[in-house]
Formats: sequence, structure tokens, C-alpha cells
Amino acid sequence: MTTDFEYRDELVATARAMVAPAKGILAADESTGTITKRFASIGVESTPDNRRDYRELLFRTDGYAEFISGVILYDETIRQEGADGTPLVKLIADRGVIPGIKVDRKAKPLAHCPGETVTEGLDGLRDRLNEYRELGARFTKWRAVIRIGDGIPSRTCIDVNAHALARYAALSQEAGLVPIVEPEVLMDGPHTIERCFQVTEATLREVFLQLARQRVLLEGMVLKPNMVLSGSEATDRAGPEEVADRTVRCFLRTVPAAVPGIAFLSGGQGDEEATTNLNAINLRAAEVGAPWELTFSYGRGLQATPLEVWGGKAENAGRTQEAFLQRARVTSQARQGRYAESEPAE
Repeated sequence: MTTDFEYRDELVATARAMVAPAKGILAADESTGTITKRFASIGVESTPDNRRDYRELLFRTDGYAEFISGVILYDETIRQEGADGTPLVKLIADRGVIPGIKVDRKAKPLAHCPGETVTEGLDGLRDRLNEYRELGARFTKWRAVIRIGDGIPSRTCIDVNAHALARYAALSQEAGLVPIVEPEVLMDGPHTIERCFQVTEATLREVFLQLARQRVLLEGMVLKPNMVLSGSEATDRAGPEEVADRTVRCFLRTVPAAVPGIAFLSGGQGDEEATTNLNAINLRAAEVGAPWELTFSYGRGLQATPLEVWGGKAENAGRTQEAFLQRARVTSQARQGRYAESEPAE
């Protein structure tokens, strides 16, 4: 059934811009708790001013819009102003980059399913989405978490998270915001790449079934999934070529061609692993004629090095921006299947 609504053309145009050739998305939407841990690793206190100063450094980097199409923000950040009084969301938009916002309220324990979670945040979401659009956001993000372990994921876990993702996506489109649909199968654990393939396939099949039931416009959304990987504790982890082959095969089985793009999450991979795997996936996709843009939506994959360089010190601002630009550049090259031709990542 086709649904007509007010923002159809805008949603399609924005989704396409988010996955524009050679560009990807910066995930700067770390919760206060998450960024506090990352700041602690470099000996920096996590205050609102420090969080603002670090993110503002990234958003003011000259030339990053050549490689970055959009930035996912956290609730605190979309309301903050830069040191000169300019709203950070305006700082992003003025560079031709699309501002977005994380809208879920974290994964919480799932009743009767030990070790599993469901992402919450649907209550009051319609009003929050309307406010975020007024604040300047043009897309949203909601993350569902699927864990692999003994006897999990359960069918219950996959079903309830897929349903929540679809309800969120429908509400976002109603508000004129492109939903980034993020079902993440975690790489934590000793599982094989075959097991990751099975769980990712089952998860994506249910996600797209639920999206159809909620009448979500596929052309006006972006998928943000995991790559098909061996578990982080696996004894014989698959290399980039196998990751690419299995990832592309899994997505050809499950993701409709109407979806304009797939923006992979880095999901705990190191900078180099996330970059080489993305490069291999794009090469494989080109060989088989995959129908979507295959890009990135990285947090740590773009920020780990800049954060270390910054160290909370104003005198490191220039070097921090250079490190961020370098990470964005090489990840853009991987997004084009050209990473082997580029300079190694710092």
C-alpha cells in the first residue's frame, strides 16, 4: 500500500544527499555517559563546555564537508552554541552538512529475555521530533541492539526491536525527518562469521517486514547496520575479502533496492579494520552490481585518533582538526573502494 504524506519529496532528496557519492556520516551522538568514558581515557573531565569545545573543533574543520554529508548529534549538542554564540547546528548546516539527531532513549533489559535488550523512547517521540525539526535537524537515528550468545538472540528480541525501529521510522517521516534505521548485531563474543551472517539476515528480514507494515517510505530512509564480521573474541577472525563477500550476500538477500543507501557502523572495530572492511565491501558490491550506495556512519572510526590528539588542550586544536580531516579523507576513499590507493590512515 502506498502512503502519501507532506514531506515525501524532501525525505527522498535528503536521504539521497546523506549517502551522496564519496561522502559519509559523522556519528557525534555519544551520550553523556559514553563520552565521559572516552574523555576519561585521555584524562579530560566531561563537562558541558569540554564536550562542546571538542565537538565544535570537529564541526569547524575546514574542508570536512568534502567527505562528510551529515552529522548525528546528541540532545545536548543540538541545543548548544559555539564559543562565539553560533548554534552548533547552524555551524554544521552553514558548511553544507546535514544536521541530524539521535532520538532513542537507550537499550533497556527485555522482560523474560535474560541478556537481551529493547530500545525505548517511543513515548512522547512525536512531540520531540517536531521540536528537533524546529531546532534544525533533518534526519534522526534510532539504535537497536542484538547480541549473539548462548541461545540468543531470541525471536522475541528481534521482533520487538524491529517493531520499535519501524514505529520510530514512521513517526520520523511524518515529521519530515529521514530515519536512520540502525539494527546492530554486536561483534562482542567468540562467534563465527557464519553465525553473524545468520543473525544479521534474520534481523534484517524482520526489520524490513516491520517497516512495510508501518508504511515507511523506503526511498526516504537510510539503513545503518553492522558488517558481517567474526566475533571480536573469535580465534580465527575473517579477513576483509570474506567480510565483504558475506556482507554483500547478506544484504542482497534482505535489503530492498528502493533503499537509497546503507551507512555501515564501525561497531567497535579499530580505525584500520573499519576502513579496510568498508573498502573491500565497496569493491565487492561494484563487482556484483549492488543497487545501493554503500557508505559509513562512524563514531570511533572517525574520532578515535582526533580525540587522542586533542587531549583536552586548546593548543592541539589545529592538529586535532588535521587528524579528523585525515580520517574523513581515507574513510571517504574506502567508501569508494579506493583505500588501497590512498595514504595509510594515521
